[in-house]
Amino acid sequence: MDAALARDWMRAAAEAIAAGADGLTRLDSAIGDGDHGVNLHRGFTAVVAALEKSPPETVSEVLVKSGATLMSRVGGASGPLYGSALRAAGKALPATPEVQPADLVTALRAGLAAVRKLGGAAAGDKTLIDAYGPAVDAFEEAVAGGADLAGAAGAAARAAQAGAEATVPLQARKGRASYLGERSIGHQDPGAASTSLIFGALAEVA
Repeated sequence: MDAALARDWMRAAAEAIAAGADGLTRLDSAIGDGDHGVNLHRGFTAVVAALEKSPPETVSEVLVKSGATLMSRVGGASGPLYGSALRAAGKALPATPEVQPADLVTALRAGLAAVRKLGGAAAGDKTLIDAYGPAVDAFEEAVAGGADLAGAAGAAARAAQAGAEATVPLQARKGRASYLGERSIGHQDPGAASTSLIFGALAEVA
């Protein structure tokens, strides 16, 4: 992956979130504040604008700038969570024009650790972790098996989608949805759904 491809990923993520914003809002209206789709759409629109205004020259810089933009432009929990994930991922990458799939494994794991630290969530808590964790595991397993970026990204996207769908029967134990107790059961977690969109965007451009 080079910086141009990383920018393409963020652009594709922005397009996927724009297309899915209404759906994300419906999910969040059921068990949250109802603003997840709107907030992420605004944030990723700002990310694309920031990257186009002053295009970074390394993948590391693309992700760090994207994360910083989300943190400054998105309200609620999603800005800090997604922003921290991208910033941590970018900082874990070498400052080289291109990075390898193995580098991205390290970066994605750093992003996952940042989200866990900030939100305090674990697998099964009905949060974005339930999509992000399986996606990183699948990406790493694919790379270990010799897959290229496209193969690893495809595996991650499928795992993220499955993880998001698997949140439906769970009872939320973190975030605003946890206040609903058993009433959170039967609804897909909006953060897991948007995480699936972001990994799907990576598979699209890889």
